[in-house]
Amino acid sequence: MKKYKLGEMERRFAHLIWEHEPVSSRTLTELCAEAFAWKRTTTYTMLRRLCDRGIFQNDGGTVSALMTKNEFGAAQGEEFLNLTFNGSLPQFLAAFTRRNKLSAKEINAIQQLIDKHREG
Repeated sequence: MKKYKLGEMERRFAHLIWEHEPVSSRTLTELCAEAFAWKRTTTYTMLRRLCDRGIFQNDGGTVSALMTKNEFGAAQGEEFLNLTFNGSLPQFLAAFTRRNKLSAKEINAIQQLIDKHREG
């Protein structure tokens, strides 16, 4: 899960970018100095790390997302499912429901997803 697993500061940094994108790299360094007390070099190092993972891009000094926050979360979920449950959603749901009781609202939401998937 290396590509889509973020440490605490990487996660906070990513959320900062998603909140302000598109953002100039200069503005991003200012935001990070204020939010995290980072130096400019720290911001650029972190940005390069997340750009190398294909989450963001720095194009001519403008930082923008290659993946939305929701797309990133979905990719994290898929990677976790593949790594932990051999890609089997039923195995995950079985393990999850052994420890957590689903509410009627959750069951209905899951059923609606299944119905929608069957139709389309």
